[in-house]
Parts: sequence; C-alpha cells; structure tokens
Amino acid sequence: MLNRLSHTRLLRYAGLFTWAIVGLPLLYSWLGPQLGSGAEEEVILPPMPWQGWVAYFGFGIAYAWLTRSLGVRRRSPADYVLLVLLTLAALAVSYFNGSGLGSVLLMVAACVLPWLLPLSLGVVWLLASQLAVAPVFMRWLDFPLFDALMQSMLYAGFSGFVFITSLVALQQSQAREEQRRLNAELRATRALLAESARVNERTRISRELHDLLGHHLTALSLNLEVAGHLSEGRVKEHVQQAHTLARLLLTDVREAVSQLREGGSIDLAAALRPLAENVPKLAIHMDLQAPLTVDDPERAHVLLRCAQEAITNAVRHSGARNLWLQARIEGGRADLRIRDDGRGTDLLVPGNGLQGMRERLRQHGGWLEVVSRRDEGFQLNMSLPIGVVADAGLPEGVAA
Repeated sequence: MLNRLSHTRLLRYAGLFTWAIVGLPLLYSWLGPQLGSGAEEEVILPPMPWQGWVAYFGFGIAYAWLTRSLGVRRRSPADYVLLVLLTLAALAVSYFNGSGLGSVLLMVAACVLPWLLPLSLGVVWLLASQLAVAPVFMRWLDFPLFDALMQSMLYAGFSGFVFITSLVALQQSQAREEQRRLNAELRATRALLAESARVNERTRISRELHDLLGHHLTALSLNLEVAGHLSEGRVKEHVQQAHTLARLLLTDVREAVSQLREGGSIDLAAALRPLAENVPKLAIHMDLQAPLTVDDPERAHVLLRCAQEAITNAVRHSGARNLWLQARIEGGRADLRIRDDGRGTDLLVPGNGLQGMRERLRQHGGWLEVVSRRDEGFQLNMSLPIGVVADAGLPEGVAA
C-alpha cells in the first residue's frame, strides 16, 4: 500500500497525524477537571481557552489545504498567506496553552517551507518561528532566558530535520520531473529515429532494386530483343515470350521502386505524441493533421526540437495549466502553433530557448513568430518549408 503513495502524500499524512496527536494532551487538559475528584491534580497542562482551539483547528485546516497536491499544482499568493497563518496558529497554541506544543506544530509547518521559500529564507523562517516560542517557556514554565533559548533551539533542531527531509523530497520530485522530461524527449527522438531508419531502409532498397535489378532486367530485355530478330520458327516465339515477360518484370520493378519512394515519408505525429505523456502541472492538447508526414528527416528533427523546447518553457516559466499544439502541412510548409494559458508578458526578452528555435528554423528557411500579452498566455507560430515552394516568403511583420 505504501508504495502506491508518493513521498509528498506521505509527508502530508505524517503532518496531519502529528497535528492530531498534539490535540490529545490539549483535549485531556480541557476534559481533566471534568473527570471527577482528584483529576485536577493529574492535569499537567492548564485548560486552553477557545481562542487556542480556534488556532489549533485553524492550523489543521490550513495545513491540509496548503499540502494538497504538493509539488503538482503551481504556487499562488494564497499559499504564502496560508504559510503565515500556519505559523501564527502554531504560536497561538503555545501562547494560549502556555506550553511548547506550538513548537511541535512548527515542526509540522517546517515540512512545507522548502516547497514555498528559497533555502536561506526557509531556514531563517524556521529559526525565527521557533525562537518566538521562547517567551512562553520563560513566562508560563518559569525557564531562565538561557534555558528558554536552549529549549527553542532544541525544537529548532528537530524542525531542521523535518525541513531537510522535506527538502530531499522536493529535490527527488524535481529529479523525477527532469527524468520524465528527458524520457519523453528520448521516446520522441527514438520514434523519429525509427521513422528515419525506416525511410532510409526503404530508400536503400529502392536504390538497390533500381540500380541492380533494373539494370540487369534492361540488359536482359535488350538481349532478348536482339535474339528475337536473329531467331526463327518456334525458337523465335519462345524468345519473344521471354522478352515480353522481361519487360513486364521490369515494369513491376519500377512500380515497386516508386511505391517504396512514395512511402518513405516520416510520420511526424508519431514523434510528437510522446511529448504529451505524463506532463505534471500541464495538460497538453494535440491537434495533429492526419497524415502528418515530412520527407526530410533533418527538417522533421527541427520541428520536433522546437515543439520540445516550447513545452519545456511552458512547464518551467509560464505557470500554465493547459497547452495546445496544432500541426498542419499546407502548401509545402509545415506549420506549428503552440499556445498556453499562462501568465504571459508585455515585455518579451527572448532567452536561449527562443533564440535556439529561431536559429534552427532560419537555417532551413523557416520563421518563428512570438505572440504574448500579460495574463493572456504565450503563443508560438512557426513555419518550415518541407518541399519545393516557389518564393514562399515570410508573412508580413514576421522576422526570420
């Protein structure tokens, strides 16, 4: 059963379990005076007022909501608000109860810090929140200042362990995502290589048939024609039949060669589809023309790499939930349109990815157009000639 749970869900459930366990002594401190005579003397913690219970349950609700789909959904400003509420609620439990139980809740909160904050800021947040419990130890538990600080640092050490554990889980999640991306690219490249190998083999076979078998059949047909002129009677009749069969066989060979060459196109759709498989945080919708074939393996590779780069940029930078990829072949050109519903931008500064895509396309006579507006997503329009096109220039307003 455990192997079906991801490490992020295990962290979430462990935190909720710890939160529930912290509630046991709080509940006992509240129910203790009502258990009968002498029970008051057994109660270690003072009863917590209703404000503390609001903070306690608020912590549980905030933690459950904050850790839903941890590492899968994109961050939002509400997540940072919940992190502040989570920390304040844990501190409130300690202050209203007069105990160090809030420090235990801060240990639970430490597991979400690596997912929301940079490493240095997360460490500062962890230490500051634990030191904020020190006045509780001094006022309600009568700890000297040094002992109160040492107690807070002790809890900070436990929180640091939780923090590092969660940080390792985050790094594993990122490594798996990178591995998934590389595997998708590998599957797409393998599909393209398989198509290229198939095309190359068909081309080789067609050349062998044309150069060897076709040449010998032509020579045989000519010799039979000469033999037909030199022979007489029944011999001439058999020679003419052989000549006719040789010409028919030569015609069949030529038709086979033509069919092999016509079927030597690369199925670009088969190479593009693996890119849409198991992409976290992004739903990819593909609209591919059928058939979507390209004769030149190198141009097919350019289109595949551009699609890969566009999807990678959408996952890393756009914050999009959906991406639409449309591919068409019209008028001797392959047209790809890729758009997402991400944040977009009014001031576009092309990075290495966009520049690399533009250079790949320009090298083969293609072009790239980028359309983006703030809060209106990001769109890439690219076109690449794949056949002999007479003066197929760039659209107006588009630079190569």
